[in-house]
Amino acid sequence: MNNLKILIIDDEANIRKTLSLCVETLGHLPKAVGNIQDAKKEIAENFYHIAFVDFKISNDNGIDLIPVLLGAAPWLKIIIITAYASFDSAVKAIQNGAVDYLPKPFTAQQIEILLQRLSEQLIIENKINSLNNELANSTPDIIFETKNTKVLQVIELSKKVALSEATILLTGASGTGKSVIAKAIHEWSVRKTKPFSVISCPSLSAELLESELFGHVKGAFTGAISYNPGKISQCDGGVLFLDEIGDLPLQLQPKLLRFIQEREYENVGGHQTKKADLRIIAATNTDLKKAVEIGRFREDLYYRINVINIELPRLADRIEDIELLAGKMLFFFGKQNHKKISGFTNEALLVLKNYSYPGNLRELRNIIERATILCSSDKIGVEFLPDNLLPESEPPIKIGDSISLEKLQGEHIKLLLTSSKSIQEAATILGIDQATLWRKRKIYNI
Repeated sequence: MNNLKILIIDDEANIRKTLSLCVETLGHLPKAVGNIQDAKKEIAENFYHIAFVDFKISNDNGIDLIPVLLGAAPWLKIIIITAYASFDSAVKAIQNGAVDYLPKPFTAQQIEILLQRLSEQLIIENKINSLNNELANSTPDIIFETKNTKVLQVIELSKKVALSEATILLTGASGTGKSVIAKAIHEWSVRKTKPFSVISCPSLSAELLESELFGHVKGAFTGAISYNPGKISQCDGGVLFLDEIGDLPLQLQPKLLRFIQEREYENVGGHQTKKADLRIIAATNTDLKKAVEIGRFREDLYYRINVINIELPRLADRIEDIELLAGKMLFFFGKQNHKKISGFTNEALLVLKNYSYPGNLRELRNIIERATILCSSDKIGVEFLPDNLLPESEPPIKIGDSISLEKLQGEHIKLLLTSSKSIQEAATILGIDQATLWRKRKIYNI
């Protein structure tokens, strides 16, 4: 990792200067202070990855400063540097929370090796945090399993824009996989070793959302008992994913616009202007153009986040993927629940293909997980599917029945779509083009 933010605490000016120059030469961002008071102020107001702390700072003991620094920044990696190296002091430093101990005089090569090791540790910690988040919301990674032309185009476009630094707006109904695509863009980009942070805009009040985004200083509001660097600072160098940005409170939109334009911001309650280098990916299931028209979303912010728009199709528009996706999910949940289920009955597959999925991929996931848990045989039948998926029992329509031509046509198209491998195949059999078939699906609510 480059651009690590490093705090140097030493009362010797030459050490501060030499260590700062060494750190800067290695591509990192040093800040040097010469006393305990300035160190406490820095750690309370700014975000740092690593701190070099002198064993003796004037009349103060640097080891006693370790709990103070970790109390304000639990993620901080602290290295004690000292001209009075001893086994006892090294043990005490580690016991108090330091990650390493460096005797003076030290060389530039020692600093390089130490920072390389800590950099690798930070990358691993970022990966672990990311995996923990994925496990907490465990689901098979099925967004990329597709035979659908529109989804293939989404994947191809996402891979292209991942190599750029452009701001991206993901649009589509809830549950279509916007967060999965955002994470994939991060993994395909040059920022993949840096943090990927998520903020859900509808989940917090305006005040808490502002603090979560920009951070706050101690005492900024009731309950702000310590410094919070905020997501922007914590994922510096990486990607910030703003989920459901259409619900971002109006009063926060100018601050976000300023950050996107200038990469500058202030903590809540703070006056110091800070900078951060990160990429913004936003997502919404609402029509932002309409939100702009009625004054719920700023027009200038809309154009800043909508540099590249990627629209994800509904699951109902990728009927050819239902069997494939359901099969992948069944395999995943079968392993998770220690069950050997070979597949679905033909009747169950027919029900799954005919359902409209208002909740999209998320709803399909829930349906398959539930069916896997309830299933007591080697195949999932209709008895293990939710009742709302099952059609009302009506006698099958036959040619010659007393029904309208319109209803007969609708039923014919519905059955044909179920038995066809793709929308294109169904359109060819019907003798119409694909666009006409899409229109008829909408007319008959298929």
